[in-house]
Amino acid sequence: MPERERFSVPRSAFDRVGGVVYFARMVDKIRLHAAGRLHEDYLANLGGAFDGRCCRFLGVTYEDLRQRVLAGDGGTDEQVFAWCGGRGTRPNDEQVLVWNKFMLKRGWRDEDDGSTQELEAYKAASGLAHRADLRTFFDYYEVDEGRLP
Repeated sequence: MPERERFSVPRSAFDRVGGVVYFARMVDKIRLHAAGRLHEDYLANLGGAFDGRCCRFLGVTYEDLRQRVLAGDGGTDEQVFAWCGGRGTRPNDEQVLVWNKFMLKRGWRDEDDGSTQELEAYKAASGLAHRADLRTFFDYYEVDEGRLP
C-alpha cells in the first residue's frame, strides 16, 4: 500500500458531538491509531494537548475514554459522549458554549501562554507560514489536512 494511502487524517475539529467541538476528532484519532492508520505526526499529542484538555473538560481520563472507544463495538460517537456524561461531567449549555468558543479561537492572540507561537511553528513546518488567514489551530488543521485549500 502506498505511504499516502496507509494513513488517514482525523475528522475535523469543527465537527460536533453533543454540541461539543473537538470531541469527534479525539475519538477518531483513537480509532485511527488502534487501526494503525494514524500518522506518527499525531502520536506525541495523543492523550495530551487538546485531547487532554477535552478529557478534563468532560471529567474522564484519556485512558478510560480510549478503553471505552475500543471496547467491543465501541459505539457511536454519540454513545461514547453519553458515556462520558455518565462517568464524568455532563457540561451544561453555558459550559459547552464557553468550551466551544475557547477551542475555536485557540492560537489566535494567545501569545501569553505560547499557543500563538506554537501555531506559527506548526504552520512553518508545514510550509504554511505565509498563510495569515490561518489564525487558529482549527483553521490550520483544515488546510494542513486537506479539507480546505
